[in-house]
Amino acid sequence: MKRYIPVGESFRRWDKEPAFRRAYDALEDEFALAAALIDARARAGLSQQDVAARMKTSQQAVSRLEGGRANPSLSTLRSFASATGMRLTISFEPAKRRRSA
Repeated sequence: MKRYIPVGESFRRWDKEPAFRRAYDALEDEFALAAALIDARARAGLSQQDVAARMKTSQQAVSRLEGGRANPSLSTLRSFASATGMRLTISFEPAKRRRSA
């Protein structure tokens, strides 16, 4: 019988590995964008299919956006914002200091 390890436990173990931490940190912006898209859709109370219909695209395209498997254009982000009743804002913030591994 296979023993399943909870994701949090696995992450804590992997997070101690410098190579994993570097790779994870390199994807920080992608994770933040995916989280923002999912949050906007959830706050609007919409399904991926609902957003897709409003954007005149497919549910699979919305899934790729939310899954971080796409590099959306500004136009696509504006369309997603409009579909979810949100306003797109873009900002620059001071870079975080990378923790040493």
